[in-house]
Amino acid sequence: MPMSAVLLVPLLPLLAALMVSAGGEASQRTRAMLAAVPIGTAFVGAVGTLYLVATQGPITIRFYDPASLASLAFPIGFYVDRLSAVMMVLISAVGTIIYTYSLRYMYQEAHEFRYLALIGVTTFVLLCLVSSANLMMLFLLWQVLSYLLYLLIHNHTHAGTLESAFRMFAILRIGDVAFLAGLALAHSLYGTLEFHELFERAAASTATVSLLPGIDLDGTTAVTLLLFIGGMSKSAQFPLFVWLPRYLYAPTPVTALLHAGIINAGGFLINRLAPLFGLSPTTLHIAFAIGTLTAILGATMMLTQSDIKNQLGFSTIGQMGYMIMECGLGAFSLAVFHLIAHGLFKATMFLNSGNVIQKARQEPHFPHADHEEEERSFSRLTWTTGFATTLFIPLVILLVTHGLLRIPLLESQGTVIFLFFIWVTSSQAILTLTRLRQVESWKVSVAMLVTLLFVVFIYLFAVESFTAFLYPDPEEVASYFKAAALPSWLFELMVVFATVLTGLGWAYLYLRAHGQTMRMPVWIEAMRLRLYVLFMHRLYADQAYERLGRTAIQFLNRFDKRAQGRVP
Repeated sequence: MPMSAVLLVPLLPLLAALMVSAGGEASQRTRAMLAAVPIGTAFVGAVGTLYLVATQGPITIRFYDPASLASLAFPIGFYVDRLSAVMMVLISAVGTIIYTYSLRYMYQEAHEFRYLALIGVTTFVLLCLVSSANLMMLFLLWQVLSYLLYLLIHNHTHAGTLESAFRMFAILRIGDVAFLAGLALAHSLYGTLEFHELFERAAASTATVSLLPGIDLDGTTAVTLLLFIGGMSKSAQFPLFVWLPRYLYAPTPVTALLHAGIINAGGFLINRLAPLFGLSPTTLHIAFAIGTLTAILGATMMLTQSDIKNQLGFSTIGQMGYMIMECGLGAFSLAVFHLIAHGLFKATMFLNSGNVIQKARQEPHFPHADHEEEERSFSRLTWTTGFATTLFIPLVILLVTHGLLRIPLLESQGTVIFLFFIWVTSSQAILTLTRLRQVESWKVSVAMLVTLLFVVFIYLFAVESFTAFLYPDPEEVASYFKAAALPSWLFELMVVFATVLTGLGWAYLYLRAHGQTMRMPVWIEAMRLRLYVLFMHRLYADQAYERLGRTAIQFLNRFDKRAQGRVP
C-alpha cells in the first residue's frame, strides 16, 4: 500500500457523499445504496494504514512548506502515526455500520438523502481531523465538525429540535473560543503550530503569562488549560454537558455516531497533545478533578432517567468523565483504549435502542409487561463471592501504594492507577451479575470470578501491549505518570472512601434481597429524596443556563443603549 494511498481513506467517504448528492432523484436511492461501498472500502484502507504505520513508522504528507506558510491561508497536511491510524480504523468502522443501518432506518424520511450525504461528509471530516498535521488544521476541522452537528440534527422544522441544535452550537462555541485562544497563545509563545516543533519548543521554554500584576502562570499551563476547555465542550464535561441530552432529538443513527466518534474528540485532543499536557501537572490535576466530577454526576443522573436515549446519553457523559479522568492521571493509553471500547459498545447500544424505538412505534403494547414475580433473594454464596472479589483489589491497591508488594510495571503510580480502574470496572460488572436470580448461585459466583479475570486480562493487555504500541518509549510513559502523580494520602483517601461505599452497596443489596432495610437517620432519607429530584432534573443546569443567557442579553442591551446615547 503506497503512502500516498493513505489519502484515499478520508476521501472515500467524501466520494460517497457526492454519489448521494449528485444526479437526478430517479436513481438517488440506488446511488445511496452503492455509496456504502466506498465507505466500507475506507475501513479496509484504514486497516491497511494501521498495518503500514505499525511496521514502517508514521506517514507525513504535506501540501506546503513549513518555512513559507505565509503563502497559504492555513497549512494543509496529514500526519498519521499509530494514534491516528487506530482512530481512523474506529471512525471508518463505526461510520460504515451507521451508514448501512441508516439506509433502512431513515427510509422515506424527509431529507433522507441530505442526511446520508452528511454522514459521509462527517466521516470525512473526522478522518481528516485525527490525521491533521498541525494544530491549526485540527482546529479548523474542529469548527467544521460543530457546524455538521448542527445540520445532522436533521429535523429543523420541529421547534424543540431546532432549539436543541442552537443550544448545542452556542455551548460548543464556549469551548471553541478557549481552543482558539490556546492556539493563538501557543503560536505567540512558541512560534509554531507544528506538533513536534511545538512539543520541543514548549519543553525548552520557560515563558510565563502574566494574569495580574505580580501573578504569573507558566506558559505551558496557560496553553493546555485553554485547549482543555475546548476538549471539555466537545466531550460534554461538567459544566458544559447540557448540550448533549437535548441533542438526543437527532435521529438515532446520528446519536450513535456522536457517542461513538464525535464526543471522543476531547480525549483524542489531549492524547494528540500528550507531550504538551505532560509538561503541566496543574492542567493534569484539573483534568482529573473535572473528569472525576463528570463521571460521578453523569452516572448518577443516568440512574434517574426514564427515557432510553437519555439513559444512554448520560451514561456517555459518565464514561467521557472516566476518559478525561484517565488522561488526568497520565494514563493516556488507557484513555484511548477506553475510548475505543466505549465507542464500539455505545454505537451498538444506540442502534439497538433505535430498533426498540421503531418497534415500539409499530406495536403499541411493546415492550410487553412481564407479570412474573422475580425471585428477590439470592444466595449467600453469590453475595459472599461478589463482596470478596470487589473488596480484594482495594486491599492490593493499598499494599502496592505502601510498597509492600513489588510489581515491576512501569512505576508504582502507574501500577496503582491501573489497579484502580480494574477495580472500578470489575465492581460495576460484578454488581450487575447480582440481577441473575433465576440462575443457580454457583454459576453466578463462577461468572463473577470469570468476569474479574477477564477484566484483569483486558487491563493487562491495555497496560502492556496497547501502551507499548501507542507510546513505545517507556521513559515517556513514566514521565506522564510522574507529572500527573497525586499525593499518596489523597489517592489512599479516594480508595478508602470508594471501598466504604462499595461495602455499603453490598450490604444494601443483601438486606434488600432478604426483605430488610438499612437504618438511616430521617435527615439522610430526606436528603436522598431531594438529591433524586435534583439529579432527575439534571441539576437544573438547563434553567441556570437560560437565566444566565437572559441576564447576559439584558446587560448587553443596556450597554448598547447607553453606548448609542453617548454617540452625538
